[in-house]
Amino acid sequence: MGKIRVKTFGDENQEIEEKKKLGRKKEEKKKREAAQTQEEVLEEPVKEAQEEIEAKEEIEQEPVKEKRKVKIKKEQKAFHSQKYDDLNTQVDKSKVYSLSEALELLVKLQRGKFDETVELHINTLTPGISGNITLPHGTGKKTKVAIVTDALIAEIEKGTINFDILVAEPQMMARLAKVARILGPKGLMPNPKNGTITPNPEEIAKKYEGGLISFKTEAKNPLLHLTVGKVSFGKEKLTQNIEEMLKAVKKANVVSVTLKSTMSPGIKIKA
Repeated sequence: MGKIRVKTFGDENQEIEEKKKLGRKKEEKKKREAAQTQEEVLEEPVKEAQEEIEAKEEIEQEPVKEKRKVKIKKEQKAFHSQKYDDLNTQVDKSKVYSLSEALELLVKLQRGKFDETVELHINTLTPGISGNITLPHGTGKKTKVAIVTDALIAEIEKGTINFDILVAEPQMMARLAKVARILGPKGLMPNPKNGTITPNPEEIAKKYEGGLISFKTEAKNPLLHLTVGKVSFGKEKLTQNIEEMLKAVKKANVVSVTLKSTMSPGIKIKA
């Protein structure tokens, strides 16, 4: 005779419970896979458009790179004016100034008849450093923000660009790809990393118009070029703007910092 298997009510209940758990797990797995598939479908047009844009940008950058090489050679032969050379002697190139000393010196180095822009040029440990910040006192420049529409794309194709920042919805990226060769070299293509590709373009546009700044190192070099105000802001406001900017970049990322205005020599400052 074969063995007889005897089931107790407890065993049967346990088996039913285990089947229920297994069923719930399978259901949850199906939901996750469905959500993932939906997300991939939504992201696909953005990815495809971004790949096309990057390919076009790479092609367009080739003649730009050649022009830069020629420009660099010409600049190496160029000489500064006597006035610039005179101002340059006022800066001790071997010294790293405190921010307070540097701002006081910067005022003495002004030679333009306009309100010069104050800039920070930062050498970072590595390329690829980026972020967003709203400076306490702004940059002194009104930022023009545009949202991508078919009409705007038509204007760009004609060479008309009346904005500093361009914001786009994900579904508009495929249409925007045809003007990538115009926007790419100017650094105006929307990008998900700085939030300019978004399902809520009006909201992001308001933030940029309110003074939000995106910063990013050069593509292949660990360098940041930042605008932190106008000379007319005065020492106190410029100090606050610069300190906030350095916090956003993070001290651990900074190798050296140079402060200058539009037409002045550079002044090395403490990070």
